[in-house]
Amino acid sequence: MGLSQGIQVPDALVASYTRNGGEEERAWIARLPALVAELFDRWGLERDGGLASGEASLVVPVRRGDGTRAALKLQMPRAETTAALIGLRAWNGDGIVRLLDHDPGSSAMLLERLDLSRTLACVEDDDLAMGVLGAIMGRLHSVPAPEGLRGLGDVARGMLASVPAAAAALTDPADRRRLRDWAAAVAELVGEPGDRMLHWDLHYGNVLAAEREPWLAIDPEPLVGDPGFDLWPALDTGWEKLHAAGGASGVVRRRFDLLTEALGLDRPRAAGWTLARLLQNTLWDIEDGGSAIAVSQTVVAEALPRP
Repeated sequence: MGLSQGIQVPDALVASYTRNGGEEERAWIARLPALVAELFDRWGLERDGGLASGEASLVVPVRRGDGTRAALKLQMPRAETTAALIGLRAWNGDGIVRLLDHDPGSSAMLLERLDLSRTLACVEDDDLAMGVLGAIMGRLHSVPAPEGLRGLGDVARGMLASVPAAAAALTDPADRRRLRDWAAAVAELVGEPGDRMLHWDLHYGNVLAAEREPWLAIDPEPLVGDPGFDLWPALDTGWEKLHAAGGASGVVRRRFDLLTEALGLDRPRAAGWTLARLLQNTLWDIEDGGSAIAVSQTVVAEALPRP
């Protein structure tokens, strides 16, 4: 990849788009350096540190013309990117990174600068970390959901329609029974999917240290639904910490107790919507060629109270 404004697209990001994408994805990644240069000129930005990237996005630390530190995030326009923009505008920095500007044509975001080197996983006391995460989650859920976001009801009905074919792909009869049990729990809830704005991916790695507040959330995938559907990433986060604490199942159950109490959730209902997340993850695994339910999914399921 070529250089532009000192930007060279990381090899891992190039590989992700070229390996998993088609002609449109390859064209976007090839144009990325030029897009960065355009946005630097339009918004009067200067490079201010090393690049960060994941499988889908590039983050460039920058300074604005007034000296404010910010982060330029670029990701190929998708439905998820549009949802993130809708959510960030609605939350307006309440418990989450603040959106400073955005480019509708490219979906590029200019964001408040947070500390990428310090995630909530740095907090050794798991109860304390979970308390921080639960408080942020409660603030995010309290903001009324705007128009334009997907609803959990549609997502759940789509999952249920996929279960018969997915169950047939599982090789272990116990896994097939488990998948159907999870689907039955979701079927009981699908008629009341909820109306809160969910983050959908709130775990320790998506909470960063900040200057405006001690901790702020990043990388939302907003969805309108029941808060119980937002718990799974927090329950599942930091497996090394779970095992070090003397057993994943016990820590998952304690986290569930802490979160449902902090958020004032009905425990059986929250357990049912957490099973919906396990169902969703397993369906995705099967789409990718999997033939068994992941151990991490069964650990979480067994730790939950019965819905």
